[in-house]
Amino acid sequence: MQRFIVHLVSDSTGETVTHVARACLVQFDNIEFEEKAWPMVRTPDQVVKILDVVSKQRGFVLYTFVDQNIAKQLCSGCSQIQIPCVPVLDPVVAAFGKFLNAETRARPGGQHVMDAEYFSRIDAIQFALTHDDGQSAWDLHEADVILLGVSRTSKTPTCIYLANRGIKAANVPIVPGCPVPEQVFEVRNPIIIGLTKDPKRLVEIRRQRLRLLGQDENTDYVDIGAVSNEINEARRLCNKHDWPTINVSRRSIEETAAQILELYQNRSDKSA
Repeated sequence: MQRFIVHLVSDSTGETVTHVARACLVQFDNIEFEEKAWPMVRTPDQVVKILDVVSKQRGFVLYTFVDQNIAKQLCSGCSQIQIPCVPVLDPVVAAFGKFLNAETRARPGGQHVMDAEYFSRIDAIQFALTHDDGQSAWDLHEADVILLGVSRTSKTPTCIYLANRGIKAANVPIVPGCPVPEQVFEVRNPIIIGLTKDPKRLVEIRRQRLRLLGQDENTDYVDIGAVSNEINEARRLCNKHDWPTINVSRRSIEETAAQILELYQNRSDKSA
């Protein structure tokens, strides 16, 4: 196993450089990396401090800067101590500038500007939190997406991910012996999607959850027969109402959300 440190330097929150680093490093096997984040770096003194640490904790430097003087200082310092230093956005921004025949504006954190889209995401996150696990069913009609599923099918994290894309997502659990809220059957605007999972995989995840909580594992919650019936009942419910379903067994949250967004967009296009 190869181990190293990746220094993530940014003049803003560091989200962009972090996402790029992770997306690239996941392509390599047998590596283990430690992230060292350096957000809101906007002065020469901050760069000096970073270089001092990098010289001692050697690794790889990725950065996003709009101030070219700061960028040159970082790159020059890394070159002197023979540390690779790579800009994340510069090649892409330059290519866009050439294609559009336009100059860029040096604006740190420009992607986080508080415009209508920003407030839409905040509103969507608040909606997801107040409509988690079947809460606030009385105004489900205001949702864009409603996710149904048995316990531990990643409903909550998927809703939060969608909210960060500006989608108002609510999730409603399907619990044996408990009726689904009537409001779910009455809504017209939201698209309703069922999340399902392989029974064996679901039992494994539920057992881990019970062990983490220190609870008894002698329960139908982790009985393979009971869990299989639970999933089959959920599928029958979705089939009865023509709600699409997604098997999340081998999907990441991002992959599940991408399919949900596709279903949502297709529905929106048809109703337009």
